[in-house]
Amino acid sequence: MPIPSIPSCKVRRAVLAIAAGLCFGPAYAETWPTKPVTVVVPFPAGGGTDLVVRSIQPMLQRELGQPVVIDNRSGAGGTIGSGYVARAAADGYTAGVVTTSTHAVSVALYPKLGYNPAQDFAYAGFIGTSPYVLAVNQAWQATDVKALLARLKADKSQHSFGSVGVGTVSHLMGEQFQKLAGTPLVHVPYRGAAPAYTDLIGGQVQFMFDNPVGLAPYIKARKIAAIATTAPTALLPDVPTFASQGVPGFEQQLWYGIVFPKGTPEPIVTRFNTALNKVLGDKAVANDLESKGVTARPGTPAALRATVQKDIPYWGAIAKSVGATGE
Repeated sequence: MPIPSIPSCKVRRAVLAIAAGLCFGPAYAETWPTKPVTVVVPFPAGGGTDLVVRSIQPMLQRELGQPVVIDNRSGAGGTIGSGYVARAAADGYTAGVVTTSTHAVSVALYPKLGYNPAQDFAYAGFIGTSPYVLAVNQAWQATDVKALLARLKADKSQHSFGSVGVGTVSHLMGEQFQKLAGTPLVHVPYRGAAPAYTDLIGGQVQFMFDNPVGLAPYIKARKIAAIATTAPTALLPDVPTFASQGVPGFEQQLWYGIVFPKGTPEPIVTRFNTALNKVLGDKAVANDLESKGVTARPGTPAALRATVQKDIPYWGAIAKSVGATGE
């Protein structure tokens, strides 16, 4: 009976998995880390995700006893950086920040994603959660969601909305709002938050969804107007929620978490999770995150994995309902 052939890529992965088990066993995990740990942020420096990670970086370094190096690898809605982490060595020295965009929305928008969020990562734990803010160009002088919808429907000019990248929650919520408005709008994706904010202030796009961490300084400086949030946030206490304005269907929040490549030894993941939870339980860190509109969320690796598995079909249904695609 002939022996069935096995694709070379699968053979290579099997060999690497065996090697990892031999080289990175329990004894290795007990001494980890012995050198800097790189955390890949799949969005540009200065954006919301980057700022959140920098809030936990100093104390995380102290807990691990080694430097934590932030490596910004942005593009394609965060999928470039996430793909890099999926292909990295499973030795505990490369981790990645994941979000609702990179590991739930991306599955629906990118048929050729290049990684499987449910299978290609060792989940280490949550960082926190954050609501979304609907922000508009200040010149529009809209005071609430219904007034904005009325203007979009009445004004036959072509309008546009920005996002922090194709395939992000920012993009998909904009598409969902376009469907609610019932009028054609042009989606303008940006490579991160900073250029999107610049064009929103300048009037090149009329509105966008993003997290309060990046938007708040511009809102408080009255360069951008905040119309609604998907959940209350202490960072913008005077901005009402969609629900309180009688607009259902906009209660989504963004979660942030950390993963390692698949095959990373479980003792290393557990060690990292313990350190991460201690950092998030620190009052000063939690307050710093809260000042950026993020609620710290200590938890288990299993809780993050379960959330990813639950959110993939949830966002897939929304993407299908609005006809959103990333390619």
